[in-house]
Amino acid sequence: MKDYLKLFNIFFRVGAFTFGGGYAMIPIIQKEIVENNQLIDESEFLDIIAVAQSLPGPIAVNTAVFVGYKLKGFLGAVATLLGTILPSLVVIIILAIFYDRIKDVHSIQLFFQGVRPAIVALIFMSAIKLSKSISKNRFNILLMSFAFIGIVFLKIHPIFIVILCAIAGLLHRKKEGEYGTH
Repeated sequence: MKDYLKLFNIFFRVGAFTFGGGYAMIPIIQKEIVENNQLIDESEFLDIIAVAQSLPGPIAVNTAVFVGYKLKGFLGAVATLLGTILPSLVVIIILAIFYDRIKDVHSIQLFFQGVRPAIVALIFMSAIKLSKSISKNRFNILLMSFAFIGIVFLKIHPIFIVILCAIAGLLHRKKEGEYGTH
């Protein structure tokens, strides 16, 4: 029971103190799970992020469920899921109740204007940290370049980029296996 409460507590804190949605939560989840509590190593976390991003639904919720399941099975997934979504659910309900009264409050608008740049910084920091655990071989650099160019310049939908990169990775791995160059 203690382990489930610990997982719930970690993800509740992440959910309660992260603004900006799933991508802004990733570096905080990484810090808590990989660095502070050493529950999962960096490369394993990167794999979880890759799978979580490839599935439908919010990346932070998918990541929480994967981490919880990996660490403690079904009940671990439930604990991390509840920890992640409860803070947002409570805040959304409160905001919905009082929205008409607070939507034009200047200090609240300023608060959100201040939070936005911090969210961008969190997402950027996450990308830098996660990129450190990717091996810098020629194939991975080509794949990252293709993904970046495809999304930014060619405006290809990220889902298609993920699918294409996954297929390329599978084909590359299969080719490596055939030639014995792991």
